[in-house]
Amino acid sequence: MWGPLIREVSFGAIDFESAGVTRGGTDSPVQIGLAVMQSGEIQPEWSFRSFLQSDQKIVWSAQKVHGITTDDLADAPRLLTLWPRLQATLRGRTVVAHGAGTEKRFLRAFPMHGFAPWVDTLAVAQAAFPDEPDHSLTALSHRLGVVDAIQAHCPGSTFHDALFDSVASLLVLSEIIRRAELQDAPIDALIAPQRSAYFARRARR
Repeated sequence: MWGPLIREVSFGAIDFESAGVTRGGTDSPVQIGLAVMQSGEIQPEWSFRSFLQSDQKIVWSAQKVHGITTDDLADAPRLLTLWPRLQATLRGRTVVAHGAGTEKRFLRAFPMHGFAPWVDTLAVAQAAFPDEPDHSLTALSHRLGVVDAIQAHCPGSTFHDALFDSVASLLVLSEIIRRAELQDAPIDALIAPQRSAYFARRARR
């Protein structure tokens, strides 16, 4: 394993909520959330949330999940205009997302953005709790007892709000690090988590 020790790493989380896919169409982001964690603590001065202008209609199935409507996007900026904010928050940090494929896909709007390395909390949780039937962010947050802490940072919000989910991914990650005693492990333990009995046994403590 390689890289700095996990206790030394600053994490920047990103989450997108999307318009959903129409038949024959593509998806687009309608909300972004950003959050930062250092030494296991959320840094509230970095927290950011914004609706995003979209040329696509929000499909009913997506709206049912996150509750965002077309009216919410009326005065929202486009993702490209938020590049300075994304760069300031994520550049130089280890980037965190839960099921990172969506976030990486939407960040293609910024070719050569340079955000790296990535920690996918879905992969980390699957390695830590291989027997769990549900590795969704909602289920993990409840299982690890971090829901109250998330709500304290995001009052009035809930899951499938982009900032709420960004904070949730960081606090889920922090709790897994604590339980598995990974603070002095290299960051590669999270970037490429191994589904080993050792990892899972420690995380279940």
